[in-house]
Amino acid sequence: MKTKWIIDSNQSDILMKMKHSIVAYLAGTPNKFNGYVAMKDNEIEEASVEFSLDVTNNATHQESNKPSLRLNDFLDVNESPIISFKSTSFEKVTKNIHFLKGNLTIRNITRVVELDAEFIGFKAYNGKQKAAFEISGDINRKDFGLAFNAFNNSGYLSRGKSIKLIATLEFSA
Repeated sequence: MKTKWIIDSNQSDILMKMKHSIVAYLAGTPNKFNGYVAMKDNEIEEASVEFSLDVTNNATHQESNKPSLRLNDFLDVNESPIISFKSTSFEKVTKNIHFLKGNLTIRNITRVVELDAEFIGFKAYNGKQKAAFEISGDINRKDFGLAFNAFNNSGYLSRGKSIKLIATLEFSA
């Protein structure tokens, strides 16, 4: 029998990180999730993942001491405050590793991206059965018109070439 597991927005989150110096990252916070995974005999048969992030709702750890590095300013939240993703295919590679492809929209520019999806496992919590995934991938920021670069006092690039997307998603049966 096939079971459809629905994403739990309250237990899921997304982190978007971008290097702004040698070791520090700027990070955003999540907003809205939709999606499901369909499983038969604890094997994933199909999946659909959607999320949208309201970047006007984001804060960065460096915001107070480095205002020029605000992720909100970098993403031009006044013109395009929403980042969204909608999967188009889900492919099994091994038992716990999957390949997720979909349309990512940043700054009103949509591109196809390929992400890795790792099935973390099952766990019962508060009387409900849960399934967890971690989705990750590197996104070329220039593909989305995020070409701004600046040099810091040491002469290093203040912006990395890519944005790392990490989504921790929890589903309930």
